[in-house]
Amino acid sequence: MKTEIRQNGKVILSSTDDISIPMIFKNLCGKNFSGDDYQNYLRTVCQDIGVTTGAIEYYADNVLIEKGTIPEF
Repeated sequence: MKTEIRQNGKVILSSTDDISIPMIFKNLCGKNFSGDDYQNYLRTVCQDIGVTTGAIEYYADNVLIEKGTIPEF
C-alpha cells in the first residue's frame, strides 16, 4: 500500500512501509505530542520537508483517509 501526506494537492511525503506516513501525519497534526515539543517539531520538520501551516491530508492508495491542520508556529 502506498501512503502519502499531501498539501495543496501536492505530495509532500510518500512511502510503502505503512508505518512512517501515518506517524508523521499524526505528529504534524499534534496528536502524538504537544506544547513546546510540538512547536519545536513543527519548526524543524516543516522546514525540512517543505510543508507550511494550513491543511494537510493523509492518503492510502489514493483514498483520502484523514484531514488535519498544521497550526502557526
